[in-house]
Amino acid sequence: METRKTLEPAFGRVGRWLPRNSRHTDAWIRRLKKSVRERPRDLIEPILEFERMVDSDRVLHANVAMMFAEAYRLRKTTPLGEPEVRTFHEFLVLLNGIMTTAPEAYQTTSSGGELQPAGLIGFPINALLDWPMATAYGYDVFANALVNQQLKKILGYWSKFLVSLESRYVLTQPEEKIDPTTTVIAWLSDQAQKEMVSVATAAVGEGPTFSGTFPQIFNCDPNDPYYGFKSWDDFFIRTFASGARPVSSPGDDSVIVNACESAPFALQRDVALSAQFWLKGQPYSLENMLNWDDYTPQFAGGTVYQAFLSALSYHRWHSPVSGTVKKACVINGSYYLESLYQGFRDPQGPDAAAPNNSQAYLTAVATRALIFIEADNPAIGLMCVVPIGMAEVSSCEITVKVGQHVDKGEQLGMFHFGGSTHCLLFRPGVKLEFDLYGQTPGPSAETNIRINTAIARVR
Repeated sequence: METRKTLEPAFGRVGRWLPRNSRHTDAWIRRLKKSVRERPRDLIEPILEFERMVDSDRVLHANVAMMFAEAYRLRKTTPLGEPEVRTFHEFLVLLNGIMTTAPEAYQTTSSGGELQPAGLIGFPINALLDWPMATAYGYDVFANALVNQQLKKILGYWSKFLVSLESRYVLTQPEEKIDPTTTVIAWLSDQAQKEMVSVATAAVGEGPTFSGTFPQIFNCDPNDPYYGFKSWDDFFIRTFASGARPVSSPGDDSVIVNACESAPFALQRDVALSAQFWLKGQPYSLENMLNWDDYTPQFAGGTVYQAFLSALSYHRWHSPVSGTVKKACVINGSYYLESLYQGFRDPQGPDAAAPNNSQAYLTAVATRALIFIEADNPAIGLMCVVPIGMAEVSSCEITVKVGQHVDKGEQLGMFHFGGSTHCLLFRPGVKLEFDLYGQTPGPSAETNIRINTAIARVR
């Protein structure tokens, strides 16, 4: 079988939520294995419940077992070799170990000997499931509502650690080499700060680039050992300093601004009310995306703009228009379900970035927030902001209320713990002229467009 060349794409995984090269992920898993061997601990109750649930259901038990067996058999046919996680029990033990860890920053040594960003294990559970979730059995397992309910409990347990003082260790931890080419560094180290500054200053948009050091770009206290951050999550949802992200044309309601610091993934017009979103092309299906809300028919034939947040980006959502919040809710969904056609079912071989390349599919199945806003500009009218959680980062927090008037650029909410994607929905008849600053939407569009900067105008 011919293996697709994009197993290790030149530009890395979309958003760099996992290292560019699978060998660095494997090195991290081997390090996690060593840690749980040296410091064994009882499985936490939500993981024990998950184990009991799987063992008590004959069909689910068989599917889970075959998911890992199929991943082992199929990955051996790729240049990437054998998977690091072989069985469900081994997965549970490693999952248990993750519950007291926070995402780490990574560097990789290039052939020239220089350290370069390798990405981070921002999706640690996803890293363990990267290949099992790409199998046909994995699709059945992670489509199971009971499995997702139990995963939600496990992620809720982990989130308590990620908002604790103990989770800050990754901000200042000593540098550690975990294999000949992979080094773990502190998030507040000079190298990691340089990377985050680089991502922030490379973002495109209207007006001059806001440059400076990490403390000049983000609100923090460099005189404090942890820069004033109270937890890993507090660091993750850090805010921009005043003036870093000005709102484009604040008095002009014909200008629509970017709702997230993000790179364009898709722009589709004349979107169907209902479509078979699970097919290879991953068409948008408004009924599924909007959870059959009463407002859904108004968007049939309208426009969807989707964009992706990178690992080192700002993770709050702002309003793209001035208007009144009509509805706001969070829809629970799946956590590790991806399009079958981005996994081993693809005749050209599995894509290591499958969860990221399944973003259009995730609009219909993943945990997501729906924020309907009646724009002050009648030429826009009702529109919808749809922040979408991916993998373990499905904690969507809405910070506005129904009936509240929001100004363009005002905060709507935030993602906690990790990376995500989002959509803006407009009704048919809204004549939009987009400006994506020279980028063609798709997985290879890696340059962020600044939050609050103009991305479209109503003609």
